[in-house]
Amino acid sequence: MIKAVVFDVGETLIDETRIWCRWADRIGVSRFALLGVIGGMAGAGRPLTEAFALVRPGLDLEAEDRAWAVDEPESLRNNFDGDDLYPDVRGGLAELRGRGLGVIIAGNQPPQAKSALERMGLPVDAVYTSAEWGLEKPDPAFFDKVVEVAGVGAAEIAYVGDRVDNDVLAARAAGMLPILIRRGPWGYLGSEHPDAALATVVDSILELPDLLAPIR
Repeated sequence: MIKAVVFDVGETLIDETRIWCRWADRIGVSRFALLGVIGGMAGAGRPLTEAFALVRPGLDLEAEDRAWAVDEPESLRNNFDGDDLYPDVRGGLAELRGRGLGVIIAGNQPPQAKSALERMGLPVDAVYTSAEWGLEKPDPAFFDKVVEVAGVGAAEIAYVGDRVDNDVLAARAAGMLPILIRRGPWGYLGSEHPDAALATVVDSILELPDLLAPIR
């Protein structure tokens, strides 16, 4: 029996389209080009940062990020807010809690993401990030930490994410129920990967309440 549902962030709860479009504008390439190359990285199983190296050879991404913060201190830049939530998030999370499940957010995110998520007032029990834990998926220690904060056994946790490597395989190895959400480049591509058969695949968070806590 599932007692807690834990969610990844990027392309699970947050639509990252606006972030990548702002990055394209910042580095002076077309939005279509950057988004397309990001999709190519997802398809090839290559790191996202390689998309920037491909469209802007020699770009120091960390230096550019710092310069951007100086130039536009009040803009969102590479951050997100409530306008970036997928439309099914609030209703889906609320329904899961309404059916007695613990709901936690825990994903690979920088320090500022925790406060950004907390400001949204989402119906969740807690928000955690890789930055505060000093651990990143797919490190098994990250999932050990998930079990600790959830306060239930690994077999009683469903982990929801958009990636086969970071989410499905890692959560399954930790003894959790892996759920792959089919959206974003990694989600769509991953749903066709042979290892997606190891997960329950959904298209919306709104599918989860009946899947994990059906009303009898």
